[in-house]
Amino acid sequence: MKTALTIAGSDSSGGAGIQADLKAMTMNGVFAMSAITALTAQNTTGVSGIFEVSPEFLAQQIDAVFTDIRPCAVKIGMVSSAEIIEVIADRLSAWNATNVVVDPVMVATSGARLIAEDASEALTRRLFPLATVITPNIPEAMTLLDYEVDSERTQQNAAMLLTRRFGCAALVKGGHFVNEANDVLAEPAPLDDEGNHLGDPLTTWFRHKRIETSNTHGTGCTLSSAIACALAQGMELADAINAGKAYLTGALAAGFDMGKGSGPVNHMWQY
Repeated sequence: MKTALTIAGSDSSGGAGIQADLKAMTMNGVFAMSAITALTAQNTTGVSGIFEVSPEFLAQQIDAVFTDIRPCAVKIGMVSSAEIIEVIADRLSAWNATNVVVDPVMVATSGARLIAEDASEALTRRLFPLATVITPNIPEAMTLLDYEVDSERTQQNAAMLLTRRFGCAALVKGGHFVNEANDVLAEPAPLDDEGNHLGDPLTTWFRHKRIETSNTHGTGCTLSSAIACALAQGMELADAINAGKAYLTGALAAGFDMGKGSGPVNHMWQY
């Protein structure tokens, strides 16, 4: 069986974060493992508290996984401080981790900010260069680039700008648009013999039916985890994204009317 590690924060209500990742990974056929960056007091209406683990203990968690059951892929979610980010980057580099999916979690579905201001720079400087792909939504892409995204053209431009700037593939998710939920992937162009990119980033669109639902708690966590699972199982990036989006679409369509706010997706929808 293939394996995957999620490095993220815990969601006490079970719909997002580590809990969503473990459910999604299990349902996508891999053995799921975790290293917890923070505990949150959270439910469908919002985040009321964050308790970050120490960088030293996070390093112990990551090392414990890699020394025993090496992950075939790694998904990184909520990382709330620069110190935590530095530790993750150091340990993943030391272990030569592969198939790294970074979901730059900056704002929860409820609107709560989940990352400190000084952590944004560390995120782009230390973690993005290790990533196979990053998966920002439109508000996150605009924050990362200071660039307005209000159409498919600017969404595609944002993906290409992220890839040029950070050197990794970038999937800019379109779920925040009112009438569509199309995502666009930009991948770095091939390199020549001198290490220069041969042209502009290559782009691919993923067009799926928009599911009309207010039960969207944990969508970003779920998609990035499903993509990591597909990469762990040997899929090419575009195929992995298609598989991840198909799983998320099913989970959204079968979502729960649970809680007083934005309810969770149904990770067990196949059953």
